[in-house]
Amino acid sequence: MKIKIVTAAILIALLTSCKTSNQITYFQDLNQRNSGQLTENGVNYEAKICPDDQLSIFVSSIDPNSVAVFNLPLTSYLNPGETNVAATPTMQTYLVDTNGNIEFPVLGKIKVVGQTRSELAKNLKEKISAYAKSPLVTIKIQNFKVSVLGEVNIPGTKVITNERISILDAIGMAGDLTIYGERTNVLIIRDNNGKKEFHRLDLTSSEMLSSPYYYLQQNDIVYVEPNKARKSNSRYSQSAQFNISVASTIVSAISVLASLTIALLVK
Repeated sequence: MKIKIVTAAILIALLTSCKTSNQITYFQDLNQRNSGQLTENGVNYEAKICPDDQLSIFVSSIDPNSVAVFNLPLTSYLNPGETNVAATPTMQTYLVDTNGNIEFPVLGKIKVVGQTRSELAKNLKEKISAYAKSPLVTIKIQNFKVSVLGEVNIPGTKVITNERISILDAIGMAGDLTIYGERTNVLIIRDNNGKKEFHRLDLTSSEMLSSPYYYLQQNDIVYVEPNKARKSNSRYSQSAQFNISVASTIVSAISVLASLTIALLVK
């Protein structure tokens, strides 16, 4: 049994020691370039509104009274366990239903799913212009979030405030990939009109910067799968892994001593 453990330790040590920068370095094709243009056309990052999104919509105008009817009233909520209502009122949001609609004051039911914030703002502005002069419509997706799972240092769901998040931003929020993360095959899972679609990105290539999946959409899932070294380690129990670690350390020490001995004998 000890012989098997030592043998396994040697194999794993060889595998991990052979990990080169080609396996862990991002954008390897830029190593020989000091500057340059990476993409010819800008990648669109605007999020499209989906069912179950919570939208805050605020309408303003040079005449506030003329658009007051288009704004939901501010509400003060009673927090669980407390007897006093919160002093700071909170703006109510519109919940996009399963059919992609919201109920908007005066205008009634409006189809919003599949539109970007700017597209919806333009459509609402045109409709409200029939009732008020020069309206300004501001929209924000309040529940914008992405999930980063797998071989990252801080996995979990990340709440996004500005709705412009790239795959690199998400990985940065997750504390970067661990040394065991497979950088050439990062999986993105996206809900597109009720259908799940997926795409894989290679973080070692600059081509990923021009991918339509470079910028994430709300509710995207980013999964970093383990590399071969991690998968190999997972085959052993914790006690076996400890023995392997000890054996690997011993093998490394013997290798250093052997190198020193050879150096002394050569002299």
